[in-house]
Amino acid sequence: MAKKTRNRAAAASAPGENPRRPCPCGSGKRYKVCHGAGDDVIVIRPFDGLAAEADLVAMREFLPSATAPFPLRDKGERPVTVTSVLPGASAALVRADGSIMIGMQVQTRSGDLSADVARAVRWAQQAEAGESLPVVGPGLGGDPVRLQDLLDPGATLDLTMHQDFGWWVPEQDGELAPELTAMLERANSVIMPTEPVVADGVRAAYWVDTGSKAHIRWVRPEPEDRLLAAMARLQAGDGLALSDDARYLGSFRAHGLLVPVWDLDRDLHPKEWTAPVAAFAARLDEALAGLDDTPPTDAERRARDALAGKQVTLR
Repeated sequence: MAKKTRNRAAAASAPGENPRRPCPCGSGKRYKVCHGAGDDVIVIRPFDGLAAEADLVAMREFLPSATAPFPLRDKGERPVTVTSVLPGASAALVRADGSIMIGMQVQTRSGDLSADVARAVRWAQQAEAGESLPVVGPGLGGDPVRLQDLLDPGATLDLTMHQDFGWWVPEQDGELAPELTAMLERANSVIMPTEPVVADGVRAAYWVDTGSKAHIRWVRPEPEDRLLAAMARLQAGDGLALSDDARYLGSFRAHGLLVPVWDLDRDLHPKEWTAPVAAFAARLDEALAGLDDTPPTDAERRARDALAGKQVTLR
C-alpha cells in the first residue's frame, strides 16, 4: 500500500477523479480506458528531485547515441553505464566482463519511468554475464524501488556523445554476428547528428541536425508555470530568439519538464551557437529572478498565452 500511496501522490491526480479526462500519458485516450484501467498510475515528473533530471529526460527523448557512468550511491563491484538506447531497445544487459548497461529508450514502460529504470538496474546487478533484459514495466517483480532510491541526488550525468553505435560492441568481441551487424547498420543510418552546447550557465542544451533543419533543444529544470512566465517576459521584450538566425519554434513537454526548441540556420557550425545560447541563458536567469518582484504586464500575459499554444506533450 505504501508504494501505491507514494505513486498516487506523484501523479497528476487520483484515478477516481474525472475518469473521462485525457490520460496524462499523452496517448489521446480517456484516462479510464488507458492507464486508469488499472493500478499503473502515471507519474508526471518521474525524475523529480535528481540533479540529473534534465540529463535523463534528454537521454530518454532525443539523444540518439549517448552514454554516461550512472552515479549510484552504492557503486558496487560492477560498473554501471546508462545509455540512450541498447540493441533491440533492451532495458538492460550485462556484458561478458560483468559491466552493466542500462537503456533509457525501451520497448515498453509502466506509468513510472523512474521505477522502470531502477528495476532494470537491480535486475542487472543480480544477472549473469551475457544476460539481457528485453522489456521492463509493471510485470517486473522485486522490491519497490525508484531511481531516487539508487542515485546520488546531487550528481549530474557526465555524458559522452557518440557519432554512431559502435560502442554497442566491445572491441574484444571480434567478428560480429550477421544479425548484430545488420542492426548496427540500421541504427547508424538513422542517427541524427547531435552535439551538446557547452557554455557557462548552460546544461542539457543540444544542437540537433534533423536532416532538413537544425534545432537547439534545451531541457529546462524549472516548473512549467514559472518558466513560461519568464519566457513570456522575454518574448514581450523581443528577447526570446537566440539570434536573428534562430527563431523560437515552440516547446515539448517531456516527463514534467519543458524543452524549448529553436529553429536554426543549418549552414552555421554547431559551435557558433555557444555564445547566443549563453547570452540567452543569462537573459532567462534575469527574467526568472525578476518574477517575484514585478507582476506580469498585459503584453506578457498575451505572450504567455501564445507560448502555451506552441506546446506539445510527448508520451
